[in-house]
Amino acid sequence: MDAKDIAFGTPVYDKNDKLLGTIDNIVNDAWSGEPRKFMVRLDDEVSAVYFRPGDVAEATANKVKLNLAMADMEQT
Repeated sequence: MDAKDIAFGTPVYDKNDKLLGTIDNIVNDAWSGEPRKFMVRLDDEVSAVYFRPGDVAEATANKVKLNLAMADMEQT
C-alpha cells in the first residue's frame, strides 16, 4: 500500500506501537495532488500531530505504522 492510498479514519501507530489516533486530515500538493502531510487528532481533541509520507514504515487498509516516535513528530 502506498501513502496515497491512506484514508481518513485509519488508525496510526508510532514506531513504539503506541496508538496516536486516526487520520483526521490529508494535505495534498496543489500541483500533483499527492499527499504531503497527514494530520492525526490526539485524544484531547485540541492537539494534533503531523507526518509526511516518508515517515510511514508500513501501511495497510487497517493500520499505519510510522518510523517516528510521538516525541519526534510535529505537534500543534
